[in-house]
Amino acid sequence: MRKQIILVSDSHRQTDCLKTIKEMYPNAYAFLHAGDSELPNYMLEGYACVKGNCDMYQEYDSEKVIPVDHHKILLVHGHRDIGYGSLHGLVMHAKKEGCDIVCFGHTHVPYDEVVDGVHLLNPGSLSHNRDGSLPSYRILYIDGNDVKSELLRYKN
Repeated sequence: MRKQIILVSDSHRQTDCLKTIKEMYPNAYAFLHAGDSELPNYMLEGYACVKGNCDMYQEYDSEKVIPVDHHKILLVHGHRDIGYGSLHGLVMHAKKEGCDIVCFGHTHVPYDEVVDGVHLLNPGSLSHNRDGSLPSYRILYIDGNDVKSELLRYKN
């Protein structure tokens, strides 16, 4: 059965977009936030969240491993694993945790590539994408071994 997972990141104190996205996908399997919400956890009800470099609330874990079907998703902000523009640290981190998918943020730039057998997914930012594109989020579709994603633009 195909599962729909909503991935957001870098919303930076914005709450309306998070609420609207949850309302748009009432049947989603999960909602993941890859950090830099800059909000306390109670304001992100329904989202699995990790701590980003701008999150001052200590209630967030720095990472989560989420099993879905035959896959394991590493949810992490990425600021500790991305070095000098290289995503190699994310790939190594995922492999160490036994994950084949990484959902990350931090760069404010959408990304979807398989690197050394690890599917790296970044939804971009819900506040401001650094590549000049409109704010964005991503839908991850998992159906058994099949993994696909779709980038969507968020317009206020």
